[in-house]
Amino acid sequence: MWIPVTLAAATFQILRTSRQHQLRPTLSTNAAGLVRYLYAAPLAVLASVVSFVVVGRDVPSAPGRFWLIIAAGGLAQILATVALLRSFQLRDFAIGTVYSKTEVIQVAIIATILLGEPLRPLGWVGAVVCMTGVALLAGGGTLTPLLRRAADPAALMGVAAGGLFGAAAVAIRAASNSLTDAPAFERSLFTLTVMLTIQAVANGLQLGVSDRREFVTTLREWRRCLPVGMLSLLGSTAWALALTLENAAKVRTLGQVELLIAFAISHRRLGEHHTARDLAASALVGTGVALVALVG
Repeated sequence: MWIPVTLAAATFQILRTSRQHQLRPTLSTNAAGLVRYLYAAPLAVLASVVSFVVVGRDVPSAPGRFWLIIAAGGLAQILATVALLRSFQLRDFAIGTVYSKTEVIQVAIIATILLGEPLRPLGWVGAVVCMTGVALLAGGGTLTPLLRRAADPAALMGVAAGGLFGAAAVAIRAASNSLTDAPAFERSLFTLTVMLTIQAVANGLQLGVSDRREFVTTLREWRRCLPVGMLSLLGSTAWALALTLENAAKVRTLGQVELLIAFAISHRRLGEHHTARDLAASALVGTGVALVALVG
């Protein structure tokens, strides 16, 4: 079940990113990032009320460590986004994207150390193959310029973003699995609601203090922001459920299929043409994803 759920999560993430990008003429980068949490959190709370109050499903019993783990995971995700945006500002989109995708390897290492959930040998091979394909896609079919910039501040911020995203994924799985007395969906919904609420409050306070005008704009533009929140909730729910069901490294590696989806959309819907190198790199991503998903 985790495979179709992860594929759904990747699809919702692409749609959310697209709608979020459309807010950039109106909102700053920081404010556009806040929209993801600010409008998804109330919807998550509403979904929890419907599930646990109206429908009458049992609220999972949360041990003390749950709150610490999910708070740390939520903060890590916010910091990861900041690091990624900073990487884009320091150099360019390709460098930041490639080095942030070291998340594929980093999450596997973190999950092995903290959760005792290592990939199988072919899974590690698949993760490396997938990351190589991502790097080739962003590097225009060659790794040379990317490797030359390995010590670049933008690359370092990208690696930091990848590590933080990986830590957030592991935290979501650890927190959800600490709720042992409920089915997977209830655990993932409860975990997601708590995390989104923490993120909305923390990021909202930060923007409200640093740029009150931008914060007010995110509220005034609610008609344009609400779809972003809805897509964010759908995507985050799917990610949380997938991470509850399966090893974080396998989920996040399979999630790289979003690049292939975006690649296909650009070709079919936008009429963009790609080189043989692009197609070969896409094949590497697909091969790596398949290895991790099927035998990882």
